[in-house]
Amino acid sequence: MSLLSPLGSGDVVTASLHSALDGLAVRQGVIADNIANVDTPGFRASSVQFEQNLVAAIRDGRAGGPVPLTVTPTDTPVGANDNNVDLRKETLAAMQTQFQYQMAGRAATDHLELVRTTLAVS
Repeated sequence: MSLLSPLGSGDVVTASLHSALDGLAVRQGVIADNIANVDTPGFRASSVQFEQNLVAAIRDGRAGGPVPLTVTPTDTPVGANDNNVDLRKETLAAMQTQFQYQMAGRAATDHLELVRTTLAVS
């Protein structure tokens, strides 16, 4: 058994956290794009969903592979310039996503430290 095997594809926790961080990074990019286009006529904001797919992958034992994410247009009403970016909504989503990313990153760090401690004791 390799010393790195706890961190490999067989480690559901690491794989799940990696997928969560990837999904949150994509979401942050989409939110940034939405905010950057707040004044662009005709621009339609999008959102990213991946949490349900991640939960299903964990439940079904598929957490080691890529988790599909969905980028969909938002249903925010369209404004005068035919643009539907709601700056308040996007700012709140950016802050929430940043907090979630920090929490997932901390969980990944803590998990890695637990694995290191376990290997040191072994």
